[in-house]
Amino acid sequence: MIMADVLAVFLLVIGLLLMFVVFWLAAMALFPAAIGRAEEKYSRPIRTTLVGAAVFAPLLFLGIVISSKVPNPAVKLLGAAIALVPLLLGLFGSAGLAQRIGRGLPSPTDDAQPWRRVLRGGSVLALTFLLPFFGQFFLIPWVLISGTGAVVGSCRKQKQPQPASMPTAPTVVLPPVIESNEPPLLPK
Repeated sequence: MIMADVLAVFLLVIGLLLMFVVFWLAAMALFPAAIGRAEEKYSRPIRTTLVGAAVFAPLLFLGIVISSKVPNPAVKLLGAAIALVPLLLGLFGSAGLAQRIGRGLPSPTDDAQPWRRVLRGGSVLALTFLLPFFGQFFLIPWVLISGTGAVVGSCRKQKQPQPASMPTAPTVVLPPVIESNEPPLLPK
């Protein structure tokens, strides 16, 4: 391997890691409330992953089948778009995971600049993708699949808790006041 090949692979890996972090930052800047809801979904990571797998795998499979089997170029383009939807949803939802990791690495500037949580957490998460074999073949797919689950789970309407009804105060019935001109009786 010559130096140009090493440099090409190095820059490709760095570019991929930066792409993840930049997409997470863009998602946080555009949709902070949705990223907050996606972060909440990561409190149940197994359920989030299962929901993501139920959405991610069929869409990806359908998109690949359509884009590879149909000869019409317009339909091939549609198939490629269908295959890209779960990947984009996964990137979008995994910004919630990046924010969750960043929340575990607190900084005094978090209140003034909440996007820094995503930057810190996303940098740590992206660096975990460098772990040989485990990072590329387990972590990246898990992050994308669970990110899809976080987006799908956060889009469903949450049941708003009903406000507790205020107890009513008991009604006190006072005896009627009888007005008379006689002086009140004084105790002896």
